[in-house]
This record gives sequence, structure tokens and C-alpha cells, in this order.
Amino acid sequence: MISKEQFQNELDIIIKNAVREDVGNGDHTSLSCIPETASGKAKLLVKEDGIIAGVEFAKQVFNYIDKDLIVETFKNDGDKVTFGDVVFYVSGKSQSILMAERLVLNSMQRMSAIATKTAAFTTLLNGTKTKVLDTRKTTPGIRALEKWAVKIGGGENHRFALYDMVMIKDNHIDFAGGITQAITKTKKYLSENNIDIKIIVEARNLKEIKEILKNKGVYRILIDNFTFEDTKKAVQLIGNTCLTESSGGISEKTIRKYAECGVDYISSGALTHSVHNLDLSLKAV
Repeated sequence: MISKEQFQNELDIIIKNAVREDVGNGDHTSLSCIPETASGKAKLLVKEDGIIAGVEFAKQVFNYIDKDLIVETFKNDGDKVTFGDVVFYVSGKSQSILMAERLVLNSMQRMSAIATKTAAFTTLLNGTKTKVLDTRKTTPGIRALEKWAVKIGGGENHRFALYDMVMIKDNHIDFAGGITQAITKTKKYLSENNIDIKIIVEARNLKEIKEILKNKGVYRILIDNFTFEDTKKAVQLIGNTCLTESSGGISEKTIRKYAECGVDYISSGALTHSVHNLDLSLKAV
């Protein structure tokens, strides 16, 4: 996984690019009708039940826009919120609050939706050993925010990108000439380039799992699009040789059954690509 420094660098890039995109050469509406010296206060109002996420990111946005803005928080990342709750007050220069408003709302609405969905998934797994993983099926440019939201919701992060973990999937296997060839070439490449990252290999059937198990050095096997019965057989075959992960169209209706097959992880792209933004608003006080 990426380091805290790398992750913070991603957040810095997101904020800088979002401000460039939204503000450009100036917020001319605020500049034209609100005095530069005017100060004000606004509250982040919850208009829908869920899990709040993005509070700490909002603080970073406000600080980037204007270091003199003051944020007073009443709810923290990961807290349950209901209609009418106030998450925080922000006070300071009115122009600065308005400049940050849309970036804060867009980010927090998206992050809260993801955290809410992730929390619902993890609740369904209570009493099992299985943990929920996200995927790389994220919105381009804001992956760090979406993966942060998954963590806030109680899930775990899969690899961040192509560079921090090897994941040999069906296309890699086919292009490489087979499972054993793909694993052998991968281990040789990592050794020659002094790269220390984990290897995950996808299996499409029980036969492929048996072949993967003949090769050493695999960290986790991705049991992709298996039935419940075949998932159980796969887990039994793998035993304690390496970790197991189920994936492939797993929903709220099926996640518990896959967990009961004994897998260590269940990954779901739906955590980040199929959510409805939580309704929040920033209102002047």
C-alpha cells in the first residue's frame, strides 16, 4: 500500500486541481457583491441519514483556501448522522467560505455516500471473519478521497493503483501464455527490479486454483465469479496456503453467503461506482 506521505500528496493534488477547476481566475459573484472585509459563519447541515465522511478533508480545503478560516466540529468522520444534524460551523472571511463551499460539499456528499454503503456491507458481515475491500473502480482524479471514505465506513483498501501491488487477472494470464508462466515471469521481474510488492492471482475455476497453488509466492487468490458451492470448494483447496478473496457482482443480497463460504475478503466495485450522494448543504448562519 502507499505511504501516508504519498496519500497526503494525492490529497494535495486533488485540492489544488479542484480549486483550479472551480475558481479559476476568481469567484466573480462573491467578489462583486460581498465586501472583501466581510466576515461570516456557515453550518454544514445534514439532510439525509447516513455515515458522515470528509470532515477532515473539508478542514484541509478550508485551510488551503484561507488559513484564517476556523472550523468548529460537532461530528467526526465515521459518525452516524440524521436529518437536521450540524456537522460543523466554519467562520471567517465570507468570500473564502463561498470559494470553498462547492468543493467541500461535492467531496463530503460523495465520501459520505461511500462510507454509508461500506458500513452497510460491513454490518452484513458481522460474526464472520470476512472483510470488505474496495477496488480500482473509482472516479478518475479523486481515488484517494473514495478509498479514504471506504476506510471511514469500516472497509479496507485493496491496492491503491497499478504500482503498489501485482494483480494477475484473466487477460494477463491469457497474454502471458498461462497461469504458471504469468506467475514465473512476474516473480522474475520483481526480483530483477528489486520491487517488493505482493502478488494476487485471479482464478476463473477450480482447475486454475489448483494450478496457482503449485506456484509459491502468491499472497492472495481472487476467486472470481464463483458459485457459493465452488467458493466453498476453493477455500477448502487453498486452506492456509494464502489468503482468499471473492469478487464478481457481489451485492447486499449475496455478500453474507459468500462470507459464510470462509473467504478472507470480499471486494466490491459497487462501494465506489454505484452510490447516491448523501444530501448535505452549507448554509449561512
